[in-house]
Parts: sequence; C-alpha cells; structure tokens
Amino acid sequence: MPFPNFPKKHGQDSLVTPQGYLAYARSRGMVPKARPEALIIAYHRSLMRYVLENHQTRRVKGFFGEMFFLNETGNRVAIIGNFGIGAPQAVIHLEEFIEWGVRRFVSVGTAGSLQKHLRVGDLVLCERAIRDEGSSHHYLPPARYAHPSRKLTRRLRDALRARRLKFASGTTWTIDTPYRETLAEARRYHKQGVLTVEMEAAALFAVGSYRGVDVAALLSISDSLAEALGEDPWRPRFHLKRNLAGLERTFQVAVSALDD
Repeated sequence: MPFPNFPKKHGQDSLVTPQGYLAYARSRGMVPKARPEALIIAYHRSLMRYVLENHQTRRVKGFFGEMFFLNETGNRVAIIGNFGIGAPQAVIHLEEFIEWGVRRFVSVGTAGSLQKHLRVGDLVLCERAIRDEGSSHHYLPPARYAHPSRKLTRRLRDALRARRLKFASGTTWTIDTPYRETLAEARRYHKQGVLTVEMEAAALFAVGSYRGVDVAALLSISDSLAEALGEDPWRPRFHLKRNLAGLERTFQVAVSALDD
C-alpha cells in the first residue's frame, strides 16, 4: 500500500489550512501585534529554564501558547518550547508561524548518537534527514531524504566556527516512534555513517521546502545508541550536566545565526 494512502495527494488542496486557523485566532484576539523575524524551536524544559534564567526575555501569549522575545536581539528573534516532542506538534507550530509571517527557523534539540565518536554534549549540524516519520510524506513526494535550508545551515556552521566549537555535520535519522527503533535499523544506519536519530528534523525540513522558508536544525547528543549495537544495553544519560551544556550551546549558536 502506498503512503500517503490517497492517490496523487500532493497535488490536492488542503481542507484545513493555517490561513483559516490564523483568521480564527485573530477573530478571538489570539494573534499578538508584534511578531519575530526568526524563531528558535525548542523541546526541552531544561533549555527553556536556562533561557529564562540567563537571558532577558519578553513573554507573549497567543495562538502558539507562550513565546519569548529575546531582548538581546532587539526582539527580532524569539523562542518557543514546552509543547512536547515529535514531528506532528513541531510541524503544527511551524505552519502557523509561517502563516504569521516568520521566514527563518532553527530547531534545537537532542539526539541519540549512532556513532561511537559522538559523546553526550557533542554538537551535530544536520545536513539532511532520513524520512522515517509520517509528517514529511504528506508534504513532499516519496524520497529518502529531506533537506534543510542551505543558507541557514551555512549560517549555523559559520556561527559554530566563530565560537570555535567542535561539531560534526551529516545525516540524521528522523523517526517518530522512539520505542520502535530496532537494532537492525540502527546497525544499518550506523554502517551507512548516519550520525544521529531524533524525532523532528525531516518533517520540519519538508515543511520548509513546501512552504518556501528557511529551516535548519542543530542537535546536541543526549545518549548513545552506538554503545548498544553490540552486547551492551542502552544506557540513558539525559541527567548528565554535559547534556544541558550541549543544549545551551545549540541555543547560543542559533541566536547568533538568526540575529543578523
């Protein structure tokens, strides 16, 4: 059975649209007057706590829940988070912000390492994402990869180098069922040189391509699947201070790349 199930879906108009939702939100007074030029999409409560405790922000409520303008950028860049993880939630927010008029987005989050040389807290710049989730397939015809904005990815690379941060760049595996990442799949992607596994990048890149906006992703390693490809079990290490330190660096680099 093909996916999506409906034949020739990609040539069809949407029934429910972000335009329609934003019109509804405006009628309910849920759309703020001021909007950012660029947006950082975050997923982890620990990162949002760090931002609010260490950076001057302006809290705004609206159709998106909560958003925080970053004063250090002259309110040109904002961040959203605390809405959960996974492609479907991230895509909904991305679509609505695009309709609102935002054109540049950086997704910052964690990923599991598929290569032993990547340790907790290391940074990975996504150059392409394997489409093993569901959302991207409703935006783009079948293909193995979704790709980020070249321009914005280059800006992230320049910001990483300007800060003299060590990082890897390459392919990520996006899958929206973390408890069904099988050993056989992980071993195959490891052999192919895929660096990480996470839950959002491919879907966000697909929406960016479909809508004609700039979307990129920067990841911090939170745990290692590479260690579990042999006889050793998977060991969660989300509590390590290196994990939060890596997330903090992704945020700092994203601000530099977006605040132009």
